[in-house]
Amino acid sequence: MGYRVQNTEEEWRNKLTPQEYRVLREAGTEAPGTGEYEHTKTTGVYRCRACGVELFRSDTKFESHCGWPSFYAPLAGDSVEYVEDTSMFSKRVEVRCASCGSHLGHVFEGEGYGTPTDQRYCINSISMTLDPDQA
Repeated sequence: MGYRVQNTEEEWRNKLTPQEYRVLREAGTEAPGTGEYEHTKTTGVYRCRACGVELFRSDTKFESHCGWPSFYAPLAGDSVEYVEDTSMFSKRVEVRCASCGSHLGHVFEGEGYGTPTDQRYCINSISMTLDPDQA
C-alpha cells in the first residue's frame, strides 16, 4: 500500500525505540494496564507516534476498563485504515495509521458501551503521543 510517509525498515528502527517498533511496525501489543494514556484525563489531540499525524481527540476517549486507551471515533474518517486481522484465532479489525501504515490497535463494535458510535477503538498507548490543549 502506498503511504504518504514511507521509511525503510532501517529508518523506522532508527526513529523508534525497540518497544515502539515492535508495536507500530510489527503489530505487537503492549501489556494491558501498562500504557501511559490508559487513564489520562488530559485534553488534547492524540497523534501517531511514528509520523505525527492526528488520530484521535480526547473528547472521544472513554473508560472501557479493557487495559488500553479507548476511543469511540477517530479524529477524521481518513486518519486511520482498517485491515482484517485473523491472528489470535479470531476475526478482528486492525486499525492502522493511514499516513504511515503503523499498527495502532483494533476496533470492536456492538459491545454495549453506550458511545455514540457503539465502537471501541482499543489503541496501544505506545502507538501515540498526546498534544495537550493549551489553556
